[in-house]
Formats: sequence, C-alpha cells, structure tokens
Amino acid sequence: MVMEYSPAIPLLRPLVTLDNRGFWDAIKQHKLVFQKCKDCGLLIHRPRPMCPRCNSQEMEWAPSTGRGRIYTWVNFVYANAAYPGIKIPYLVVVVEMEEGVRILSNMYDAKREDIYIGMPVEVVFDDIADDLTLPKFKRREA
Repeated sequence: MVMEYSPAIPLLRPLVTLDNRGFWDAIKQHKLVFQKCKDCGLLIHRPRPMCPRCNSQEMEWAPSTGRGRIYTWVNFVYANAAYPGIKIPYLVVVVEMEEGVRILSNMYDAKREDIYIGMPVEVVFDDIADDLTLPKFKRREA
C-alpha cells in the first residue's frame, strides 16, 4: 500500500524554522540527517534550539545510516481519526534509528499484516509534490 493523497485537500506541510531547516534541506536532497550537539555529542530529533542534555546551543547536522527498526506503529482506518487529505488506510510508524533517535513517519509500500515491532526498515524519500519531499520507511532485509 502506497499512501494516496486527496487532491481536493491541501497537503500538510512542515513548518520550517531556523532549528529544523537543515533537516528539511537534507530531505530535499534525499539525505537523512539528525541534529547533533557540538559540545556533548548527543544526537537529537526533533530539532530544537538547545541540547536537552547540556543546554548547549552549538549544533551541527550528522548524517544518518537511514536504517532502523519499528518501535511502534498504528494503522489509520477510521476517517474521522485520520488527516482528511490522506486516503485511508495508511500506516504511521515510530522508527528507532541505528543512531538511537526515534522518528515519526509513514511506511512506504507496505501492508498492515506485514508490519511488526522490531521490523528492520530503511528510509526512502517520497517526492509528493514538486516542492515537498517526505522521509518514509520501507522494509529492509536484516
């Protein structure tokens, strides 16, 4: 199952800020990066202005392997619980990346019955509009 979008409803777009611009710029280039504290080395996701461990404001962008495992997931099947611009059913996953951070995303080309906690996945980039690319995940061989 590949996510289908309703053309009658505008796409949800990320709010790009000074803190997360590097993440979204990398996604446009089909690269996955995470924020990294220059002082203590903590990898952080979702991007923020300050390290939650040492309070440093010195950040950089670290490349990701793009590999992880499903930490948890949900299958949206009820229209009133889902975003109306996305046709149901669709899968939302939390992926624990090899780097230790977790990222909320969607599965790409997967069926509900094939998803399980701990499933190895890798990032794919879905160009859903000329100016919008989203990171999604697909099954990978362990």
